[in-house]
Amino acid sequence: VQLQASGGGKVQAGGSLRLSCAASGRTARNYAMAWFRQPPGEERVFVAGITWSGIETFYGDSVKGRFTVSRNAAKDTAYLQMNNLKPEDTGVYYCAAGNRVVVTLNYLYWGRGTQVTVSS
Repeated sequence: VQLQASGGGKVQAGGSLRLSCAASGRTARNYAMAWFRQPPGEERVFVAGITWSGIETFYGDSVKGRFTVSRNAAKDTAYLQMNNLKPEDTGVYYCAAGNRVVVTLNYLYWGRGTQVTVSS
């Protein structure tokens, strides 16, 4: 499974962005999907995840109420809608696919990442 994240960019605090993670090669429909963020000079941390069915979603504490994770099975794509962005949301965002949603880096496949920069 190849994952391609897109949709990053520069935005002012309070703005919104929508990230996409498109799967190619083998389908990612049977995998849980997750988003991670890596701020400059820091470790990669869990942001949000969604089960293969799309029924359950999970969020890191810092993004609850602001971010929404979803997926479209027909398009084999996962999304991360980010609202009310804050400067601390700045970082490279990676999507990942695995057998279940976990907050660790234990996923089978990773995309290359897309940069999100939020200015104050």
